[in-house]
Amino acid sequence: MNRLCLNCKSELHGRVDKKYCSEYCKSNFNYELKKNKAVSLFKSIDQQLKLNRRLLRDFNKAGKSTVRVEKIVAAGFNPKYFTHYWKNKKGDVYLFCYEFGFLKRTENNKSKYILVEWQDYMN
Repeated sequence: MNRLCLNCKSELHGRVDKKYCSEYCKSNFNYELKKNKAVSLFKSIDQQLKLNRRLLRDFNKAGKSTVRVEKIVAAGFNPKYFTHYWKNKKGDVYLFCYEFGFLKRTENNKSKYILVEWQDYMN
């Protein structure tokens, strides 16, 4: 029985336990295996949290700003993913992605996010 390379299916020569005909085939086989593997739930959540943090930081250059919901959502922001929250004395609940937070407001029938950066007094 002929043994075949797992990647290119060419005939193998040499050791009995050999699986690939070359280093290229070994590398390519494992690359394709990882590429086709489904992304884990943990990794996809972590990626979204990091994207949310970056977008909140990029849209909030002044420390506190306002942005239309549709603008930041179009950039990939998903408000369902956050790391923690902070409730102010008025009862407003700010959701945070690490040190950058947001609060949804509606003014003149337009949804906006108030963007803030974590401050010491929020502890």
